[in-house]
Amino acid sequence: MHFLFFFDREYRALAMSLVNLFELSGHDEARAKPDGIVLFGLPPEAMGHELTTFYVDETSNVVVGAIAKSEEVDYFGYCKKMTLTLHNTIMMRRGRLPVHGAMCHLRLRGHAEAGQAPTSFNVVIVGDSGAGKSETLEAFRELADEYISDMTIIFDDMGSLQLSPAGLLGYGTEIGAFVRLDDLSPGYAFGHFDRSIFMNPDRGNARVVVPLTEYAQVVAGYPVDLLLYANNYEHVTDDAPVVEFCGTADEALEVFRAGYRAAKGTTDERGLVRTYFANPFGPEQLRDLHEPLARQYFEGAFERGVKVGQMRTRLGIEGWEREGPRQAAEALFKLVLGE
Repeated sequence: MHFLFFFDREYRALAMSLVNLFELSGHDEARAKPDGIVLFGLPPEAMGHELTTFYVDETSNVVVGAIAKSEEVDYFGYCKKMTLTLHNTIMMRRGRLPVHGAMCHLRLRGHAEAGQAPTSFNVVIVGDSGAGKSETLEAFRELADEYISDMTIIFDDMGSLQLSPAGLLGYGTEIGAFVRLDDLSPGYAFGHFDRSIFMNPDRGNARVVVPLTEYAQVVAGYPVDLLLYANNYEHVTDDAPVVEFCGTADEALEVFRAGYRAAKGTTDERGLVRTYFANPFGPEQLRDLHEPLARQYFEGAFERGVKVGQMRTRLGIEGWEREGPRQAAEALFKLVLGE
């Protein structure tokens, strides 16, 4: 997929930070017709005083997104979110299901004394901002010595799914991550200091843009073994385990469609909120296009033997911000290993 990104010179620091997040096009791709165009910094009067908007040009088959020049959008998130909104729109028009979440390929060590050989699995964790996607990936990384021999992040925030005769495949969009410094283990971002771009490190909700994965791996297409919703607002009980699988596609659709989460303060939202399929970047605006795709994909996932359910990260519960994702990751490993 090929995008052109135009920006006002006042936003050049934000726009150039995209090189840590998306793969730059080559010279041959730059000469081809783009799939999407982003215009960042248009005069407000040219947009009817809307801050952001996007449009599908059916004639040329190009999706265009525009962001007004305003102090309110002087933030890297607007570069990223508009680009991903266009990506999701294009994916839905191509028959793929966009996913707001994280996917990683994990190779487990196994336990020789128990006769277990090393194995691997691919998990997709769906959730909106603050649900625990990046935090659970970080928890996976922290548990590496005990459970993992290798870990590859396919996507950290946005990806897409494709049904195939062989199974359900997951694809990424980004080669990096845009995450809160507070959500990373101490020293992790600084361990990648030479490649990281730090934003407002002296303020609340400080962020870092850090490369993670080679583009060839991001777009390779990995089979999905587990598709889990990141539930960050419920306590774990005997009736509500850390990892809970759904019995039917309808049951799973109800969980994912509701999109509940406890707002963590990464946005202006507070309390228990909901977002359609935890994805405000395209599916929310194009529900008529997304809804039949979602049913097709969830029914297809069950038909192909993909385990679908929810993982209680407890990230939105006070006092569980770090231990919740860690226990969720540990429970998932033990489940996969059959312990």
